[in-house]
Amino acid sequence: MAVYRFRVTFEDYDDIVREIDVKSNQTFQDLHHAIHKSTGYNPDYSSSFYISNDQWTKGEEITFMPNQRKIDRGIALMDKVKLSSFIDDPHQKFYYTFNFDRPFDFHVELMKIILDESPKAEYPQVVRSVGEAPKQFGNVFNPTILPPTSEEFDFLNEMEYNPEDTEDFTEVDETGEAVVDEEEEAAEEDEFGSEFSDNEGFEEDDRGRGSRDDY
Repeated sequence: MAVYRFRVTFEDYDDIVREIDVKSNQTFQDLHHAIHKSTGYNPDYSSSFYISNDQWTKGEEITFMPNQRKIDRGIALMDKVKLSSFIDDPHQKFYYTFNFDRPFDFHVELMKIILDESPKAEYPQVVRSVGEAPKQFGNVFNPTILPPTSEEFDFLNEMEYNPEDTEDFTEVDETGEAVVDEEEEAAEEDEFGSEFSDNEGFEEDDRGRGSRDDY
């Protein structure tokens, strides 16, 4: 039985390499599990291989744990398709996407065809491993940490402002007492003082006119 040796690299981490031997009559699902045995990932997520050319352009799809749309389209299933069915080139390439919700993309390239399998080997087997795979869910966004939305938001946070505590900002001194603006207070006193002064003058005039009428 012939054995395929595939070179597997992350699309975004090309210094992380796995070489995996798989028998020609094994399935794409066997290769899928072998890749994640070598990365330490949980393989039970929707994923797909795509027949590819030298430019890593996606072609025909072979899927694992498909959604209903792919089922309705009749996309081939990994556990039903043997690797030998799609090996037309001694350097056949497959573009592989693992976990569509939080995807990792891989380049899978056939490196060599070994004509005779080793009787003592258990296939698939990882024959070379270089570099540590990134964490499976290491890029999860933490929604509890939000950046400031505006300069005003920053200012209010720095002042520890709580709108439930007060309706307005009041300046206080070192003792915590409210600081009164003397000019503003004087202006208020003048305003109210003028009103009372006018009223008092009016009463005097009334009294004065009353006195003249008596004569």
